[in-house]
Amino acid sequence: MLHEQVRHGLVTTIIPVQNRPRLLAEAVASVLAQTYRPIEIVVVDDGSTDDTPQVAETLRERHPDEVAVLRQPNCGPGPAREAGRRAARGEFVQYLDSDDLLLPDKFERQVAALQADIEAGIAYGKTRYYQHGAEPLDVAWKRTGECIETLFPSMLHSRWWGTSTPLYRRALLDRAGAWSDLWLEEDWEYDCRIATQGVRLAFCDTFVSDEREHRGERLSRFEAATQRRTLASRAEAHRRILGHAQAAGIPADSPEMRHFVRELFFLCRQCGAAGLAAESRLLHRLAVAATAPATATPDLRVYGALARMLGWRATARLAGLSERLRQRIA
Repeated sequence: MLHEQVRHGLVTTIIPVQNRPRLLAEAVASVLAQTYRPIEIVVVDDGSTDDTPQVAETLRERHPDEVAVLRQPNCGPGPAREAGRRAARGEFVQYLDSDDLLLPDKFERQVAALQADIEAGIAYGKTRYYQHGAEPLDVAWKRTGECIETLFPSMLHSRWWGTSTPLYRRALLDRAGAWSDLWLEEDWEYDCRIATQGVRLAFCDTFVSDEREHRGERLSRFEAATQRRTLASRAEAHRRILGHAQAAGIPADSPEMRHFVRELFFLCRQCGAAGLAAESRLLHRLAVAATAPATATPDLRVYGALARMLGWRATARLAGLSERLRQRIA
């Protein structure tokens, strides 16, 4: 049963933005150009310091029935999307970063797919990826051109779509709960949390969105960002993603889990080299615990023993030096 606030058939697009007035206008225009109705757009200004608030307000004034604007101090991408989610009234929810675009028939195709398959919780299609200002080519980015039935276990290997790619049922998001306050990989953690529900996907074999790379700052980047804070956020995201995978019952010896354990170990070494001993230690412990006995290698345990003797930073640097020497010899 729908939440009493939710309007049947309505698609809500949530656009977090910080200091991107021109790109915001383009993103909103791509939603207004949808062939599907009814729609609403919730723009969440995440502490902009330029004329983005004025541009957002102008868009609201021009389209008062379809555009709403929220403002908050700079909190990062997760809290900004969460503010939009709480305000959303749609039966379906679209997240859209302010530098990306939706193609005109996205909602028409994906709503139809979800209405045709009541068991599916998410519809997705093909996404293009290109430099802002370049001419896009009809080449599916990542794995968005593949028909994949469920988020897990594939989402454990990588976040194989972009934020603009999926269209979610609101009821599914309500069960998943709030966005985290992670500064990086918050979107991957969110989708993996949704994956624990065993949600089925509906694939639309058509291009539905464009993700555009550009030189400007992303919402997840902030002036005080350092490598240490970036790595700490990624370490926490990986810890949560592993927990979601284990809660979903992904076997330790599956190819996806084995890949993720290698990612944990690599990130463990990165954290160690950056002086994040606590994060490095945690990731190492998680990697060891998540390794299936039949596929275990001595590298993890030897690395841990060395780290306990030499320290996590020294061991990470020693491992990096050893790899470079091996590569030169080879």
